[in-house]
Amino acid sequence: MIQTENLTKRFPCSTPRAGREGAEALTWLTAVDGVTFDVAAGEILALLGPNGAGKTTTVRMLASILTPSAGRAQVAGFDTVRDARQVRHAVGLLTEFPGLYLRMQADEYLAFFGELQGLSAEQIRRRTATLTERFGLAQARRQRLAEYSKGMRQKLALIRAMLHDPPVLLLDEPTSAMDPHSARQVRDAILDLRRERRTVLLCTHNLTEAELLADRIAILCRGRIVALDTPARLKAQLLGPSLLEVRLADSLNGYLPGLTDLVQVEEWGDTWFRYRTSSPETTNPALLARLAAMEARVLTLSEVPRSLEDVYLRIVSDGGDDEQDR
Repeated sequence: MIQTENLTKRFPCSTPRAGREGAEALTWLTAVDGVTFDVAAGEILALLGPNGAGKTTTVRMLASILTPSAGRAQVAGFDTVRDARQVRHAVGLLTEFPGLYLRMQADEYLAFFGELQGLSAEQIRRRTATLTERFGLAQARRQRLAEYSKGMRQKLALIRAMLHDPPVLLLDEPTSAMDPHSARQVRDAILDLRRERRTVLLCTHNLTEAELLADRIAILCRGRIVALDTPARLKAQLLGPSLLEVRLADSLNGYLPGLTDLVQVEEWGDTWFRYRTSSPETTNPALLARLAAMEARVLTLSEVPRSLEDVYLRIVSDGGDDEQDR
């Protein structure tokens, strides 16, 4: 549903010309540099990266708002340059700063955008009723948007993106400024979209949210994709073998010497120990059999959680910057 090949965007900028006071030279800033990826129907891809990495520029090219300087992209089978009108109809776009018309009521606002997407009055009425009920805005449909809280405005912007029932959603910080209950509603809606075989490209700084929602993670640094895989595979590649923990009902002291030839114990306490293994399918059963033979009472054997944050920080530690998104 989304395909990019060597997608590149450069912006002209002026820099002082050396040795000539007041003179400027035209140079080019590369915001997105040769990005290639694809997203299947029903897949959620989280696009992560530090501020200035090129996430917003990538989304704008996929939405046919910006024209690539090089490379190409297709969305729902349409070329983002040649078929820009069809792309804009196939995409539901939520920008980080949605720019609502604050003097309008929600019904008026959604009707305006519904007409732009070619929906009939009946389709607009039905979709508005369904989506405002889903996101808890049904009672506020006739309020002016200036009276909405930040979270309510963000939900209305998401409703606008979903109003014409597009097959592809491009969501930039969809839960920004939301309270926990509202953020949960939005995350549930995104998971519903996947169940309906919608394709979602999600830009977020909320790494917990990305790990919860995304099938795959793409990390951008300085305009380039530096990592692209499932969260589990990225953790395995960058953080090494899984760390597992065994908890016992009794003191560990009598059992530890009989385990060191089987696993390399890295940490331990009075009734627990931790070890790493790259082949849990063979190591874990053997370890449990050994403990059973020693008459140790095992309470739990579990993997110690490792966060996507650890992966992200390791990848961007040399490539991040503090500039605003281009």
